Amino acid sequence: MRTAIPGLAARALVGATLAFGFSFAPMPASAASFSSCVQSLKQAAVAAGVSPRLAARALDGARVDDEVLRKSRAQPEFKTPIWDYLGFLVDEERIADGKTMMRRYDRVLRAAEERYGVNRYVIAAIWGVESNFGQDAGDDFLPHALANVACHGSRTKFFRGELISALKLVQRGDLDLDELYGSWAGAFGQTQFIPSTYERLAVDFDGDGRRDLVKSVPDALGSTANYLRRAGWRPGEAYMIEVKVPASYKGPTGRSRKASLSTWAKRGVIRADGAHLSGGSQAGLLLPSGPRGPGFLVFRNFDAIYSYNQAESYALAISHLADRMAGYPGLRTAWPTDDPPLSRAERFELQRLLLAQGYDVGEVDGKVGPMTRDAIKKAEQRFGMEPTGRPGGKIYRKLGGR
Repeated sequence: MRTAIPGLAARALVGATLAFGFSFAPMPASAASFSSCVQSLKQAAVAAGVSPRLAARALDGARVDDEVLRKSRAQPEFKTPIWDYLGFLVDEERIADGKTMMRRYDRVLRAAEERYGVNRYVIAAIWGVESNFGQDAGDDFLPHALANVACHGSRTKFFRGELISALKLVQRGDLDLDELYGSWAGAFGQTQFIPSTYERLAVDFDGDGRRDLVKSVPDALGSTANYLRRAGWRPGEAYMIEVKVPASYKGPTGRSRKASLSTWAKRGVIRADGAHLSGGSQAGLLLPSGPRGPGFLVFRNFDAIYSYNQAESYALAISHLADRMAGYPGLRTAWPTDDPPLSRAERFELQRLLLAQGYDVGEVDGKVGPMTRDAIKKAEQRFGMEPTGRPGGKIYRKLGGR
């Protein structure tokens, strides 16, 4: 879906494609060829059961969108260290906001937990990471964005299928056409479902006859719980515990290489709080920063979280945020770095400091994109530091941050 806050669209990009039997020119070279491709998209939608009027309303006026295409082709400039990833996804602001929103929607979350058996803190954590509790759901008009990536990329069948699924949601009465705003890849709503997943797994949790994941918090939270349960969530079981391993640990790691807790204990693994492991529950060991950093034993429920966006870093962030909102302390083992990560507020302040000192960062929005990274590199060079472009604590303090 996006580099910073991935979700179901990112999962879908590596999933199965949907085919409807129509042929397209996947790389139109001009506005005229794009227009022809859009006409073919309309025909495919109508053939799939979408009304001609709705197909026309959704796709008339679609133009080549260079920004959408840029996003679809963007490659991360460097791999984000796990401590940076968790630093901005699980900061004190999000934890506090999450506790507030959980109190506000306590009845809904408890009802979802009771019906589907999914831990309510995990449901809320996905809500927080995917849309900042409904505040940041995306601003691309889905029919036009999906038309661009269907007509210009190599995933024609997949994105065409998502476009048709989105229009079917409108035709069914779940949503209005002007509510189809989200990410360039099609994820939208408060917990960022892609249209085909929305069609398949969204639920009417508030009982008003519509499955509205855009405006209805109950529908969004209930649908997220339904997704996780269908993904294999086991009620009442753990999802993750923090552990420590011996500094010289050379044993097996990986989410899929599960063993009993007793077996992990024999391998020298202990809980981060010092308690011993025992029992037959099956878990895999993740060491995202090596044996000197925090370790995590992850269970089958972690796998269900992982399925929401197939990245272990994402599932770790969701699990950690859920624990923090439930009142558990932060990680007991420090990350192996002397350059600590920045929170979202600190990233915003870093951009402000860079701008004040003459560096062009683009929009000051707390999001570290190519312009901000280039500005950081220039500032690092000015201070005699290695030019990494990373938004870390050292350059933040050099620029005057506290």
